[in-house]
Amino acid sequence: MYNPSYASTYNNAHVKIHPSPRFHQLHSEDNDAVRTEIERGLRAERASISPKYLYDELGSNLFTAITQLPEYYPTRSEREIVDRHAPAISRHVGPVRTLIDLGAGDCVKAERLFPYLTPAQYVPVDISVDYLRQAVDRLGARYTDMDLVAVGTDFFETLNLPPDVGEVERLFFYPGSSIGNLAPDHAAALLTRIRQACKGGSLLIGVDLVKPRALLEPAYDDALGVTAAFNLNMLRHANRIIDADFDVAQWSHVAFYNEAQSRIEMHLQAEADLTVTWPRGQRSFERGARIHTENSYKYWPSTFKAMLERAGFHNVRYWTDEREWFALFGARG
Repeated sequence: MYNPSYASTYNNAHVKIHPSPRFHQLHSEDNDAVRTEIERGLRAERASISPKYLYDELGSNLFTAITQLPEYYPTRSEREIVDRHAPAISRHVGPVRTLIDLGAGDCVKAERLFPYLTPAQYVPVDISVDYLRQAVDRLGARYTDMDLVAVGTDFFETLNLPPDVGEVERLFFYPGSSIGNLAPDHAAALLTRIRQACKGGSLLIGVDLVKPRALLEPAYDDALGVTAAFNLNMLRHANRIIDADFDVAQWSHVAFYNEAQSRIEMHLQAEADLTVTWPRGQRSFERGARIHTENSYKYWPSTFKAMLERAGFHNVRYWTDEREWFALFGARG
């Protein structure tokens, strides 16, 4: 069990005390740069919207629902790994004073590690600011002796952290399979930034492994249509950000495994000829035209291990679930 008195002593010894929890909002989705990014993607020859815009408050809640679906194996597989191997994982990553949780969401995955890692400070980082606030309020009421520093930011672009985030014995925790949302060269660049930000600490990261199409595709196109709602909600989010007039009823969710690229692709497909307008432009779509919304790359363990080592990590080890569908990699920076 998590020991509050241990964390309090550890905190007093190594982390400067501040009122807790604290929230730093370093990201704002209504600024001109964000609007420009989405508009540029919509105007491109192959229209796209970055997957980070899947995660407004509703999108984050929908994703939490997805993780409970029978078709969606990654969350259950990762939980199995933690339940079976947490002591070994804790020994491998070493002492943890500051646990930095990238893409924290509801913070439940990191919370499951608290009894083993006993961090003095927990730093959840997420682009969905409102959703993160709810999670931090819950944690603040439960872990009154832990220093909580929440950061609302787009960490795909920059990994700047507030000065009240501890720099000694950091562990970056990047659960789920979100690293797969990035093309391999962009994933490698992010891993390099994380390694630099570790300041000699460690990384624990979830990676979805290569599997047959019959297992992969239902995980991204479930029978209840929750993933479809999650994907379609991106259009509502885009409407708010750039003041567009997407009609969600005119679009459908498409997901398939691109075996040549070793990735799941998600798209939104126009169900009729239509034109989408916003104050600074417009785009016409023929029936069947698509907006690319997400990739989810799948890796062989040897491939991802090599990527971590190229990013400057060492002492790389990984653990899998019993079926070897998913892996948690631990590495020292």
